Amino acid sequence: MSDIYILYGMDPLVRQVPLVLQVSEQFRARIESGDWPRGARIPGEHQLATELGVSRGTVREALRSLSLTGLLEPRVGDGTYVRATNEISGVLVRDELSASLTDVLDARAGIEAAAARLAARKATPESLAGLEEVLEARAATLESGDLDAFVAVDTDFHRSVVVASGNPLLLRLYDALAEVMTESIHQTATIPEDHRLGDAHVDVLEAIRAGDPEAASQASYALIETVKLTGSGQ
Repeated sequence: MSDIYILYGMDPLVRQVPLVLQVSEQFRARIESGDWPRGARIPGEHQLATELGVSRGTVREALRSLSLTGLLEPRVGDGTYVRATNEISGVLVRDELSASLTDVLDARAGIEAAAARLAARKATPESLAGLEEVLEARAATLESGDLDAFVAVDTDFHRSVVVASGNPLLLRLYDALAEVMTESIHQTATIPEDHRLGDAHVDVLEAIRAGDPEAASQASYALIETVKLTGSGQ
């Protein structure tokens, strides 16, 4: 993890509301925007207090509140690091609920199958084109042998299915769990991958394109089951 401190301009504080709440919200915004990326060490209390013109005690309480939600992780003698980018994934990491890969895959199956079912009904020409494009990129990246790039584009495919569902709440839930979802792909992806996995992705796209909700849902479930069976990719 990087030891580089990251500090960006903060918004002016509004004195009508509690300072600790304002400061914690500004820190949360830095995390959610990526200004303070996951794994980064944030500036120290003194630097943050100086930047905001508040006491170190206020900064300390704001940091503590975000640590309790799992967004930040204080390390004795080392500083404070960004642990997660939203409260949902923060709780999962903090409580170690994501330790079971099987549990994560089962959760993915439920969300992605629901999304695929909806996508078969609601996918627009634009979202279908997006799915086709990312699936082609997935195959190309697989050929390149770049595992990190492959994981990234494979993650894009699964999110694109949720986007195609047209359900903003489902997408918000998926994005809130994105870190856990992506980690499951990191844990299972290998190059080369079993050909059944590539076929399973195509099956999902074809069912959505055909406008068959039941087939799309079944194909999405089958994809995750294939992941479990092969243990080699998404």
